[in-house]
Amino acid sequence: MKKNLFYILIFTFLLILSGCAADKATDSSNNNLEGTIKIVDDLGKTIIMQEPARRIISLYSAHTENLFALGLDDEIIGVGGTDSYPPRVVTKDVFDYRSDPEKVIAVNPDMVLIRPFINSSCPHFVRALENAGINVVCLYPDTFDDFIPYINKLAQLTGREKEAEKLINDFNRELCEIESITNKIKDKKRVFFESTEVEYRTITNDCMAANAIRIAGGINIASDAQPIKEGSSIASYNLERILDRATEIDVYVAQKGSMNAGGTPHAIRIRPGFDTIKAVRENKIYNIDEKLVSSPTFRFAIGVHELARFFYPEIFDDLSKFKDEDVISRQELAEIAVKYKHKPVFTPNSNYYKGKKEGHVYGGFQDVPVDHPYFNYIETAVLSGYIQCENEKFYPEKQVTRDELAHMIFMLFDIKDKPNSLEIKDIKNCKNAGIIQMLCNNNIMSLDEHSNFRPESHVSGNDILEYLARAERLYN
Repeated sequence: MKKNLFYILIFTFLLILSGCAADKATDSSNNNLEGTIKIVDDLGKTIIMQEPARRIISLYSAHTENLFALGLDDEIIGVGGTDSYPPRVVTKDVFDYRSDPEKVIAVNPDMVLIRPFINSSCPHFVRALENAGINVVCLYPDTFDDFIPYINKLAQLTGREKEAEKLINDFNRELCEIESITNKIKDKKRVFFESTEVEYRTITNDCMAANAIRIAGGINIASDAQPIKEGSSIASYNLERILDRATEIDVYVAQKGSMNAGGTPHAIRIRPGFDTIKAVRENKIYNIDEKLVSSPTFRFAIGVHELARFFYPEIFDDLSKFKDEDVISRQELAEIAVKYKHKPVFTPNSNYYKGKKEGHVYGGFQDVPVDHPYFNYIETAVLSGYIQCENEKFYPEKQVTRDELAHMIFMLFDIKDKPNSLEIKDIKNCKNAGIIQMLCNNNIMSLDEHSNFRPESHVSGNDILEYLARAERLYN
């Protein structure tokens, strides 16, 4: 009897142990399921991954740009041939979906990002990758409202949810700041947006560019335009319809880029009949990079701000905030120069990086990363020649000297020298001696009571605005 009881106790104990083991196995299985990444891409395909992608090839420039924005770099092992931003993109291997898929398969990516166009135009390429066991994920936000869900899917696939949350919050804040200003404008500018020169096409009313116009405070006069095909953001229009509304068009914007491109301001100006368009007569014709307004990236906020500058320069290029500044930094000087000239911010295309470059190369400053708040002003001012740089650092917070300011003013205006030359006692201490002599001869910049220019002295915001006003009275 005791022996039987002993066996019963042993059996019960083993059952308990096996039950605990089963519970642990179940817990482990549940943990694996919880750790699984699962999304549905834009082809309706369910993508399941056990861990975030670590070897990514991106074959669409917007995907590439957004991956970098999420903080990825080493994880990106390949990009498309037309990718041009951020500058780090030039360090990546280039792949082409029109070429042999074996080149992609050979580098063993764990995810290849495409867009629907690639799937429809090169299905054999996509099938070859899928047959090789590679996750091919197709994403593309068709409308402005699809942008945030698209970013969240990218973040899930790469394990960058926290980074995405911050980027999205900053993005929404920037757009809200612009819209809070443009909402107060009663007399809004009426805009025609030329997406391509072909048949004077424009944009659909729900696309990224149309929303950029709206947030920037513009009224799209072609809001009734219909897409050239289902799902396209390009809309039909024609010359007759444009000229019928010629007197209503306050601003004419044409996008530029490799995918879709409108005309240049000069080409638009000389088109037959376009001299009747109000924007043409008033020289309100602008180009904007398609990557800033038509591409689903975080730089869309920059594109909206650029459009707002085109529509309302008296508000968005206003320099009065600098008037009471005792000293001006180099980053602020860059902003002043770009806004004073109403200069669109510089954006590179894929051809920009080809061939050897002399001097500064876009994105090359060690102390001005792409997320620097003055990045676009600094790059535009330097590449336009407004501000001088001699090495790989810009020193954005360094205070501006009179010598530096003289160079900027000279570059902003077509200044002619005068025959009567003032004596400048410390001219030998001036880096830009010839320019400074010319500006003083024109009474644009002045000397002290001892006839010294004081090239290393710092300048105030009021000084800069006064000197610009003097030059403008003489040469504008």
